[in-house]
Amino acid sequence: MMVSPGRKFTSQSLSVPSQDVAHYHRAGPAKAKIKVPGLQRDANQNLPELESSEEKHMVKNEKIDECKKDSAVGRREFMAGATTSAALILAAPYQRAFARPFAADGGRIAGYVTDAQRRHTAMDGLQWKSGTASSALGDLVRLDLSERYQKILGFGAAFTDASCFVFSGMDPAARQKLFVDLFSPQQMNLSFGRCCVGASDYSREVYSLDDTPGDVSLEHFSIAHDEQYILPMLREARHVNPDLFLLASPWSPPGWMKTYGSMLGGWMSEKYLAPYAEYLARFLADYKKAGVKVNAVTTQNEVETDQDGRMPACYWTPEMEQDFIRDHLGPVLRKKGIDTEIWLLDHNYNLWKRVDWQLRDAELARYVSAIAWHGYVGSVDMMSRLHELHPQLPFYWTEGGPDITDPNYAKNWTYWAGTFTGILRNWCGAIIGWNLILDEYGKPNIGPFPCGGLVTLRGDGQIVQSGQYWAMRHFSQHVQRGAVRLASHSDASELNHVAFGNPDGSSVVVLTNTGEERLVNLQVANQIAQVRVPRNGIVTVTWQRM
Repeated sequence: MMVSPGRKFTSQSLSVPSQDVAHYHRAGPAKAKIKVPGLQRDANQNLPELESSEEKHMVKNEKIDECKKDSAVGRREFMAGATTSAALILAAPYQRAFARPFAADGGRIAGYVTDAQRRHTAMDGLQWKSGTASSALGDLVRLDLSERYQKILGFGAAFTDASCFVFSGMDPAARQKLFVDLFSPQQMNLSFGRCCVGASDYSREVYSLDDTPGDVSLEHFSIAHDEQYILPMLREARHVNPDLFLLASPWSPPGWMKTYGSMLGGWMSEKYLAPYAEYLARFLADYKKAGVKVNAVTTQNEVETDQDGRMPACYWTPEMEQDFIRDHLGPVLRKKGIDTEIWLLDHNYNLWKRVDWQLRDAELARYVSAIAWHGYVGSVDMMSRLHELHPQLPFYWTEGGPDITDPNYAKNWTYWAGTFTGILRNWCGAIIGWNLILDEYGKPNIGPFPCGGLVTLRGDGQIVQSGQYWAMRHFSQHVQRGAVRLASHSDASELNHVAFGNPDGSSVVVLTNTGEERLVNLQVANQIAQVRVPRNGIVTVTWQRM
């Protein structure tokens, strides 16, 4: 699904989840999901930290009861009930030896700041000094470069039908300039994209890749629709960044494969599981022939809602999704030699028990490469609960974006930076926003939600960056693919923090201040760097050895 407006994340301070995690929130009646709009986040809280190694290596002994509850919720209702507060890390840190240690003392240091007057602007005067920090001189953020967690795959947003249509209508020179800004490794370095298999709510029309009823042999399957502007834009983006990782997600199978014969809501029909596996395999193969390799696929965008029939959507029971991957899609991809990964869920935090229940099937688990998450319902720490049970599986956050009607659309960077921090501190190795670009009215859109793009194309041709854009830039431009998250600790309130070690040996920390201007002391071993973080501001600090 997409990101929508009324969805609001609220932040709450979280304590270490207890051994009793049986409280599984039922979201209520199936309502339309909402895209993460100009999510309003009350970020006035500190990110919880575990101080002792015993806590960090805590492993849950209690088994989770099987639970398969319906959690479909309206996007607006979701925003109001979800939380994006960062939770404690409860499982053993990820350990990986890099070719050389991360930079600590004596290295070149640089800073970049976003606030009311500046946008990702270079800072002057940062330097390392020997010594220890005094609490009287500001807040302390202590970094441990030896304590390592999950690997980072990248950051990006979605090449929806709507976004690609808007891109295609731009002047080629202006589009090239924008693509360099977004995707070039020397610029924002967006290295992760998502595309739709058939129509989503951000399409110009409802369509599938085979709209001929009963065509189980797929004689009328075609990606001709996507050749108009989706595939050209994907090829153009890959030309700027050849390392662009691409995830594909269907919003609905063809209507004739569903119980009510429509792509708008409804359920998958069990008798069409086999042809649907062939349908997805054909999509992957034809895209590859067209010059666009798809690296991963989910079986359904948001498996537990049909959006009340207001947009392309499809409800899948846990059992049917399990059967589909285990008995159809997984075997079909392997038989055809298609190496595209299969990611499970592609829906909200509160469905973590659904995933745990499914993964108890060893035959299913052998085909699942990762878990895809949305943050519209539930709390961000629920991902850490699932990680405790399945620590071998990577997690990726695959949808969330701004609301075009939000008056803070272009200014809510600290909301988004705080949201991203919570996601990354709960084991996600990638973050994908929603639409890369839309017009100033949030169009094209055939669905019910007023989402905005990562950037907006105005009628006069000007590009307006969202607050999410600036927040993401503080991560994507500095955190390299293959980086690992590092431990960071602080008792400061209204200050979010997350650190990374890059494959080239450099280190990165992102500080998000939702309070008044403050002085922050970054401590690495016996080295201190003092950083002034402005009110409602983000600061990214990077350093590496001389």
